[in-house]
Amino acid sequence: MDLALNDCHGRGRDGMATATLILTRDKQLQTDETENRVSRKTRLNQEETVAPGTDYFEILARATDDAIRDWNVASGSVRWPRGVESLGHPETAKAGTIDFWFGHIHPEDCQIIETSLKQAFSDATERWLGEYRFRRADGKYLHILERALILRAANGSVQRLVGAMMDVTERQELQAQTCRSQRMEAFGQLAGGVAHDFNNFLTTILGYSDLLLSEMAVKGAVATQVREIRDAAGRASTLTNQLLAFSRRQALEPAVLEVNDFITNIERSLLRLLGDDIAVVCHLQRIVEGMHIKVDPGQLTQILVNLAINARDAMPTGGRLTITTSITKEAPRTKDPATSVQLAPGEYVLIAVSDNGVGMNDEVKARIFEPFFTTKEKARNSGLGLATTYGIVRQSGGQILAESELGQGSTFQIFLPRVAPPPVPAYRKPGRRKTGSETILVLEDEAGVRHLSVRVLRGLGYQVLEAAHGDDAKRMLTAGNAPKIDLVLTDMVMPEISGRHFADWLRTSRPGTKVIFISGYLEESLHPHDRRGPEMYFLAKPFSAEQLAHKVRDVLDEKG
Repeated sequence: MDLALNDCHGRGRDGMATATLILTRDKQLQTDETENRVSRKTRLNQEETVAPGTDYFEILARATDDAIRDWNVASGSVRWPRGVESLGHPETAKAGTIDFWFGHIHPEDCQIIETSLKQAFSDATERWLGEYRFRRADGKYLHILERALILRAANGSVQRLVGAMMDVTERQELQAQTCRSQRMEAFGQLAGGVAHDFNNFLTTILGYSDLLLSEMAVKGAVATQVREIRDAAGRASTLTNQLLAFSRRQALEPAVLEVNDFITNIERSLLRLLGDDIAVVCHLQRIVEGMHIKVDPGQLTQILVNLAINARDAMPTGGRLTITTSITKEAPRTKDPATSVQLAPGEYVLIAVSDNGVGMNDEVKARIFEPFFTTKEKARNSGLGLATTYGIVRQSGGQILAESELGQGSTFQIFLPRVAPPPVPAYRKPGRRKTGSETILVLEDEAGVRHLSVRVLRGLGYQVLEAAHGDDAKRMLTAGNAPKIDLVLTDMVMPEISGRHFADWLRTSRPGTKVIFISGYLEESLHPHDRRGPEMYFLAKPFSAEQLAHKVRDVLDEKG
């Protein structure tokens, strides 16, 4: 007990000392706070003495970075507190009149703004909102959003209009780019569906044209007319492939290519295409392991041809086309939101195609990848060249950027993912036959394509079964007397059951049966569960009778 008391007394003495320190500290804090209040009051008093001479319009303009327009409606004079400079004009006496403001509004917007102001002045409203284009001193137009307060006299007449002019040019450009991107996406979806249906029709036209031309009885004028039909179908096929490439739904057959070898092989063709007055210069970066990409060879040819044709048209008096290759680890960057795409980290093969032609202004450059946009005569150009190029590059996992200035030429940079070199191909004996006696099941819901495929394959000696739907094919293969099937030729998109689902079922029930998928769609447009694997065989629509015969024989002869 004594120890406890002594301890409490000790704490009491320490506690009293602590309390004294606390009281002393609080008193000092109160003194400091009083001094701070006095100091703040002094500063406020000083500010109040400065306030009457302060231009709060200028302060507001500096705070918002907007131009402030103070319009005396009665006299027509305008005051610009720090505003006219931010609009790209020097502060002059001319800027002090309302005519200066009206004179710099875009002609297409002027009548709308005048009507809007008259309506606001005649109404009892005290606020006005206007959006218009305002010309800078350098001739460029700013997009302005102005919010204004209308000050009236006691009788309601308008005395002043004070408005804050916000520069929304960047927002307008972003909105326009977004709208263009959405239009391109919508067009791509529509084009993909239409082109796929056309490919079914074209497969039938091309196939039966080939069958007619192979008949001994078709000669002379009849054969010539059939060839004309086939040529027209071939041109239509090219157009649908362009639409599918733009929409990124084209059925590609990518292969691993060495870029420099590919460009070297196509260089002579480009020279013939460009003419004698345009030189082709290639600066190709050569490395031991090569620069490989995985693309459809025909589509890469189309890209280079499209860019070469554009360069030729941009150099009407001759010039130089330069093709450069290199490897970069940096993904392409652009300030244009419509084309900015975040690509996966990694190495990219860069193909740059440059010309020293007339170049492009910013307005044209912003629209060059839009479908049907062209600066050439409509009779000479469909407006699909660069749109198709854009679609092919994006479909192949890459990006394309354009740099150009008027009088300085243009450069198109194509970034494609770099891949490992392909393995050395195995040796195959030459002279493989196209005919055969194996049993093939043709599964296709489009009657024209199905009947054509059956006729071509039977003409080559194969035993052919046909089915319009996956369920019909299942019933046929599960019947008691079902024959052995060596190969199934199936469309990927069908009602009831997709070609991929049917192939999965077939792999379980008949694991030795090979499958060839046919489609006019790209894999990415299908549901993930309906897509084929990389090891599966594929034939793109539209195909000819010769292409079908070669593909079937190649797959049947392949071991494994």
